[in-house]
Amino acid sequence: MLKLTNIKKTYTQPDGTSVPILDVPSFEMLAGEQVALIGPSGCGKTTLLHTIAGIIKPDTGTVTLDNVELTRYTEAARDRIRADKIGYVFQTFNLLPAFTAFENVVLGMSFGKQPASKQRAKELLEQVGLGHRIHNKPAAMSVGEQQRVAVARALANRPALLLADEPTANIDPANQQAIVQLIRDRCRDEKVALLMVTHSMEVADQFDRVDQLAELNRVVADARAAASSDTAAGTSTSEAGQ
Repeated sequence: MLKLTNIKKTYTQPDGTSVPILDVPSFEMLAGEQVALIGPSGCGKTTLLHTIAGIIKPDTGTVTLDNVELTRYTEAARDRIRADKIGYVFQTFNLLPAFTAFENVVLGMSFGKQPASKQRAKELLEQVGLGHRIHNKPAAMSVGEQQRVAVARALANRPALLLADEPTANIDPANQQAIVQLIRDRCRDEKVALLMVTHSMEVADQFDRVDQLAELNRVVADARAAASSDTAAGTSTSEAGQ
């Protein structure tokens, strides 16, 4: 369902220095599969999700989703494909503050091929436990409730894949497990594959499949190997001086 092959991404600093971010030889997910991708800050998690979603294009390599090779298309075409095939749950929710929960979900539908369904928007909000908050704007909801709206919006167009970028980062610890379980349950019921990136082992432990980004991304693996080598060399030099 999802296949990444030889994905590389490098950014250029203002001084012209090239900074490699991603070097992922391969990564695959099956239809309906749920995967937690764990790694510390700065290891390329968000860049990888943006690459999968077609928000950014890799320097080299291919991203194939639901038999569509995203990397072949222009930015505008990738936007259209993403609207139909990918749901995205952001750390900061990205809800429109002037819109109600219901309006935020309906707006999310408007970018897809199918006509927006007010009935489906209502049903999704009820399924995430917000039937009583449908007409509330984000400012009148708790942080956890806002994230629930974001989940409903991400599923609105019945995507093949839902990407969740640290969805519990702004949720208080007491509600983190509930939010993760909510996302997993809704994806399972909608038959949507789920890729959730996190730095939290508590979140990752809720998944049957957990992948380490440091093992997938050779940029991180090489940096760790170099740091380990430098540490070993420094120790040897220190011991020799004694």
